[in-house]
Amino acid sequence: MICVLTGVLTRIISNSYLNVFQKFLTNKGNKSSVVNFYTYLGLTLISLSLIPFAHLSFNSQIVFNFIIMGLLGAFGNYFIIKALSIGELSSLAPINSYKPVVALIFALFYLKEIPSFTAIFGIFLIVFGTYILHNNISSNKKAVFYRVLALFFSGTEAVFIKKIIVLTNIPASFILWAVSGLIFSSFFVILPKHKFKIHYEKHLILLIFSVALMQYSTNYVFSKMNVSCALALFQLSTLLSVFLGVNIFHEKELKRKIVASIIMIIGAIIIILQ
Repeated sequence: MICVLTGVLTRIISNSYLNVFQKFLTNKGNKSSVVNFYTYLGLTLISLSLIPFAHLSFNSQIVFNFIIMGLLGAFGNYFIIKALSIGELSSLAPINSYKPVVALIFALFYLKEIPSFTAIFGIFLIVFGTYILHNNISSNKKAVFYRVLALFFSGTEAVFIKKIIVLTNIPASFILWAVSGLIFSSFFVILPKHKFKIHYEKHLILLIFSVALMQYSTNYVFSKMNVSCALALFQLSTLLSVFLGVNIFHEKELKRKIVASIIMIIGAIIIILQ
């Protein structure tokens, strides 16, 4: 239980900050496709350190899931960065809360994961709490459209990541995820003939480190519980946004945010007890 909670906490914190680095890099003139490519390149280099622990093996089932996972991951990450490049981080955040619902539908058919009624109720509470927390969706329709696409791709990708974990192990799944993402993200740079040029390398390194922490902790938590339940717990990252907003930026509507936070925490407790 403690290890799972540590994994969830690591994922929440790293995911909150990686979006900040993505938005910073694109705001400074870096193309979304280039940021996406270099992120996966850095992750692939990091994954080399995991090879002694991975016990890599291949069969037709692993290769199939490898291809689908890489394709969905590259599209999902690209559209997240694209949305953040033209929209507000806090305004786009609530859209992501529906990822557990997307994953639940695909996991039900592909992984045969059937969550209990109480787990579904916990997911509902977290999604509902996130909706209360951010009730003002961005008016930037293009950014919202990109974020919805990212939600679909990344929510579906989670199901294939879980399948890879079941077929291999956590280190191997991380390596396969990074390499597959690198292969498909390179097309976003090569086909439009974008220059492989990046500015603000320090923030890129911080982004790569944050994504590595996020994905490895994600894979660990996926290995311990249903995908939809894990993704619901990950939505607690919005609580970090509340803390930062109130204590650093002196944002208002504190009562509404406290109520939403309590609802989300209750939902998380219900899921953890399952």
